[in-house]
Amino acid sequence: MNVLKNECAISPAWNPTKGGTAPKLVEFVAIWDTGATNSVITQKVIDDCGLAPTGMTKVRGVHGVSQSETYLVNIALPDNVVFAGMRVTKGDFTGGDILIGMDIINRGDFAVTNHNGTTRFSYRVPSQGYIDFVEEIKQAKGVEVQAATRAERRRAERQRKKSGR
Repeated sequence: MNVLKNECAISPAWNPTKGGTAPKLVEFVAIWDTGATNSVITQKVIDDCGLAPTGMTKVRGVHGVSQSETYLVNIALPDNVVFAGMRVTKGDFTGGDILIGMDIINRGDFAVTNHNGTTRFSYRVPSQGYIDFVEEIKQAKGVEVQAATRAERRRAERQRKKSGR
């Protein structure tokens, strides 16, 4: 199994509009997990960033249901995208320090590719459109792609009439 990892940074939550000095961002290894609803941090992150718990929540994981502390953090990704004031839970897992869940992944475009035996992933915010490999193949082969909505079908029909096809 390929684990999707990269470096990202964490700091205690901070709002620049309220003044003060921004807390230092500390780099950690992040695991991207599309099976996780929310993002999770380890005790190492809590200790290294000096985080204080903000509450408790019920967590459903592979080992059942339990209670876990919550924290407010800023998460900075390698492309200088920062998610401020994210509520994360404390968890225990191996292979990284931060688990990036769907609470962050679903805010942008996330793609996984495997070319020449090398698996890579890419993430961008904001979303810039749908990524549909089946549609790309059909268009490359000259196969007409059926538009998903009525408005899209009308738009496609107008384009066909303009181009004389």
